[in-house]
Amino acid sequence: MIQIALGLPHLRPGPILRRALTLRATVLVSASALARWKSAGGQRQWIGWDFAQLGNLPASVDAILDSGGFTSHVVYGGFPWSIDDYIALAVAHPFRLFASFDYPCEAEIARDRASVSERLSRTIGANRETRRRADATGIADRFMPVLQGRSPTDYERCADALAWSMVPGRVVGVGSMCRREVRGPEGLIAVVEHLDRILPAGVRLHCFVVKGAALPYLRAFEDRIASIDSMAYGIAARREAYERGISKTDMLVADHMTRWFLRQKRRARSPVRLLPPSLAPRPELRPTDPWSLAIATARKEIGELIEMGDLLGPVL
Repeated sequence: MIQIALGLPHLRPGPILRRALTLRATVLVSASALARWKSAGGQRQWIGWDFAQLGNLPASVDAILDSGGFTSHVVYGGFPWSIDDYIALAVAHPFRLFASFDYPCEAEIARDRASVSERLSRTIGANRETRRRADATGIADRFMPVLQGRSPTDYERCADALAWSMVPGRVVGVGSMCRREVRGPEGLIAVVEHLDRILPAGVRLHCFVVKGAALPYLRAFEDRIASIDSMAYGIAARREAYERGISKTDMLVADHMTRWFLRQKRRARSPVRLLPPSLAPRPELRPTDPWSLAIATARKEIGELIEMGDLLGPVL
């Protein structure tokens, strides 16, 4: 059965953490939930990690750490912390898995194909660098590579570039799922179908921030998908608080979290639902005029340098 991981907004003592422990759920914690900030010049500046929160999470709890890419890029336009900073957080607790740095490709972040291509290169380079730092600190066995993309073939490009980590027994993260429809040529199922075809047997997937309605369709891939996570219950709690004119307390959130988790567990046991085969997306047209072709060639070459870690600056 596909494992349901509870995304937690924080690890402070109280109803949310207590309820997650009572449910015996796998928990997923974003680095952004453990960040410390200060105000300077009217802006928030990251000043380190709230390591004390990790002390509230028993070492026996099955826990996954995420780099916080989506929140960081939507709110701050990029990561406030470095890969070294992130590795220090991963070392501070015996997480079963910690996800690589990655560069999300949702439409509100990557608005065109050039931006998507740049972020694929950055994700590939970040995976390699995160793995190197993890190896240097002795936690490479807990490293979870992360694939990114917009179309199914984007994820294949990442997987091909990270072939060294696509090995049996490895759990691989699949990002940019939270705004994705279930159906369609670039839908959730199309991406999972494609990865199921191209990845070696024994490589399993963790799909980040998946809609609960997708679970009956994902059941067809139970041999491939290890787990999913979500914090959708927080939206429902916020809506109820607004409609009732009350505060969104941690107790209210914990109640919604419990109902959401139990509902997803039922969905994970529901009958399998199938979609018709996905239509292949249109092939990307290659520019023909000399100027556009030169720019496309330069982007490709710069992307390759970023993937290899030889260039950190922005792609044209």
